[in-house]
Amino acid sequence: MMADPVIEVVDLAKSFTIHARDGLTIAVFNGLSLHVRAGECVALHGPSGSGKSTLLRALYANYKPDRGQVLVRHGQNLVDMASASPREVLAVRRLSLGYVSQFLRVIPRVPALDVVAQPAIDLGTDPNAARDKAAALLTRLRIAERLWRLPPATFSGGEQQRVNIARGFSVDYPALLLDEPTASLDAENRATVGDLILEARERGAAIVGIFHDAEIRERVSTSIFDIQSAKRAA
Repeated sequence: MMADPVIEVVDLAKSFTIHARDGLTIAVFNGLSLHVRAGECVALHGPSGSGKSTLLRALYANYKPDRGQVLVRHGQNLVDMASASPREVLAVRRLSLGYVSQFLRVIPRVPALDVVAQPAIDLGTDPNAARDKAAALLTRLRIAERLWRLPPATFSGGEQQRVNIARGFSVDYPALLLDEPTASLDAENRATVGDLILEARERGAAIVGIFHDAEIRERVSTSIFDIQSAKRAA
């Protein structure tokens, strides 16, 4: 008997209105459905502009869809991120749904070690234990220890990206969204990120990601969701 999905998308539609062009409406997708179970990693695939990032942002409730449901398992319940209150969305993000974007947004002057440890501390983890895990992640991602007490705003783009990845994996979220986590990384760090994704899968995380790196996509994904084919089928 198959386990219930951790993430389920039902009949999702999203369009954008361009007010600078007399209210022109552009449909991104219409009628998409998708499910992801514990231990699965679904790679979103398709050409630039096909809607991969839009779908990922709809899963995280950064974009509100025109129609449909985005169901995320939160404890014993399913929360529809498309209709949930802001308080419910924040609770799901805090406890159940991690997100690794391409960009690091943090408070200036906060040290990198604390940036990575903060999500776990916010969940009640002992601060020393949270910082120990943060240190281990930063070490694996080759962030020199001399940088840990410095704010990431002073880092290179690649270093900031690795801090962002470490932060995203600092909590064992039941569900995880990954937006090109290996973009611009060197081969060693791409391999480490692949290891982190596989470890998350093995502990039972349900993962949806965009991976432009074909080698990483083949290594970590359990299935491919071709968004172009899904749109045609819808």
